[in-house]
Amino acid sequence: MNIGVDLGGTKIKVGVANEGLILQQNTALLFQKESLSSTLKQIKDLIRPHISKSIDKIGIGVPSVVDTERGIVYNVTNIPSWEKVALKDILEDEFQLPTFVNNDVNCFTLGEHLFGHAKGYSTAVGLTLGTGLGAGIIIDNKLYKGCNTGAGEIGLLKYLEKNYEYYLGNSFFVRNFNFNAHEVSMAAERGEKWALDAYSEFGQHLGAAIQAVMYTYDPEVVVLGGSISNAFSFFEKAMYEGLEDFEFPESLKKIKIVKSDNDNISLLGAAALK
Repeated sequence: MNIGVDLGGTKIKVGVANEGLILQQNTALLFQKESLSSTLKQIKDLIRPHISKSIDKIGIGVPSVVDTERGIVYNVTNIPSWEKVALKDILEDEFQLPTFVNNDVNCFTLGEHLFGHAKGYSTAVGLTLGTGLGAGIIIDNKLYKGCNTGAGEIGLLKYLEKNYEYYLGNSFFVRNFNFNAHEVSMAAERGEKWALDAYSEFGQHLGAAIQAVMYTYDPEVVVLGGSISNAFSFFEKAMYEGLEDFEFPESLKKIKIVKSDNDNISLLGAAALK
């Protein structure tokens, strides 16, 4: 059994994983983010109850650039005190267990590949839609991270006036409609036309981003995660419309695009890191 940790900008999830199942877990809001020592203590305190002789290793996903060889994380999103943290060494010293650290979207994608909708596919891409746009890549059944764990930064590719992330994160809705993505989703559920139109525009942008993914990696499957993906039914049609001018129609017939349906998939991916 392994411990998986999913560190976000606002909360921490910790769980014990065994053969694709989370046996026990706890979640807490991240507090005192301006203090490195306080946040580290909170993570340790959440992990500690799960430590036993049955645990073989710890894996943790972090929303940042990661030196996966040394387990150092840099400039963690929305946690200002985490500029450079030797997380692997800190947790190994504390718990005397092998510890592996990677980017959170890589953990999501690995989880989907091993236990979710990307299982059985040798080439897959995971896209998370939330604060921004994140991506993880599986090539030949292995997580591909690049030399700086920077592979998959699709969101930073130039697109229209800015980049893909500018049009595919929560700020897209705030900037253009004065409501966050969750609020727009609730309005769409009520059938309000402006909200449905907002998601239609969002879907067109997502289709363009998936085109970039297909031209670059030619995956068999793309799995969508993140909070905005919960509104998939509102932007699915427009997303496919945004794919219609893709240059290789046979590839379009084969590509599978699905929404993740496992809230613990990132925990499972983190626990599977090696």
